[in-house]
Amino acid sequence: MLIETETTPNPATLKFLPGRTVMEMGTRDFASPEEAEASPLAEAIFSLGDVTGVFFGHNFISVTSGPGADWSSLKGDVLSVLLDHFSADMPLFRAASAAGISVPPEDSDWPSNPEDADIVAQIKELIETRVRPAVANDGGDIVYRGFDKGVVYLQMQGACSGCPSSSATLKHGIESLLKHYVPEVTEVRAA
Repeated sequence: MLIETETTPNPATLKFLPGRTVMEMGTRDFASPEEAEASPLAEAIFSLGDVTGVFFGHNFISVTSGPGADWSSLKGDVLSVLLDHFSADMPLFRAASAAGISVPPEDSDWPSNPEDADIVAQIKELIETRVRPAVANDGGDIVYRGFDKGVVYLQMQGACSGCPSSSATLKHGIESLLKHYVPEVTEVRAA
C-alpha cells in the first residue's frame, strides 16, 4: 500500500492520502487526545506525541504537529501508523459508539432569521460547491456557522484551522466570492 503525502498551506500540517476512502460522508476533526478516543486511528496518531490535531476528510487524513516538532521523524511514524491501520482494515471509529458522528451545530451563536432563508441557501450552496472542494485540497474543511446582518460566520477545520493564511483565505478568497454572488453579504468572519 502506498500512502502519498502533500504539504498544505499550514506549515504545521501534512496531508496523507491513503489511496482509499477515509470518510464516506462528512469530516471529523480531532483537536485533542481526549476527542481522539472515539477513533483508534486518531488515538494512535496522537499517541506519537508532538501531534496537536488530526482531521479525517473524504480521502485524506491531515495531521498537525505541535510547535517545534520535527516533521522529518514524525512523518515516518504517522505513515507507519496509517499503513498498519489500513493494511489491517481496522475500523475508523470504535464500535457501538456514536462518537464518530460529528455534526457541528449550525447557527448556534446566530439565530436564523426566516427573512434570510434564501440568502442563507445561496451561501450554503456556494460553500458546498465552490469553497469546500478547494479547502479539502489543502487538507481541511470549512463549516457554515451563521449569517447575521450581512456577516457570514465560517469555521475552518483540519489543516485550515490555525493556518497562517486562513484569514487571507477567508477575507480575500471566500469573502470576495460570496460578495460577488450574494450582494447581501458584506463580510466573512471566522467563527
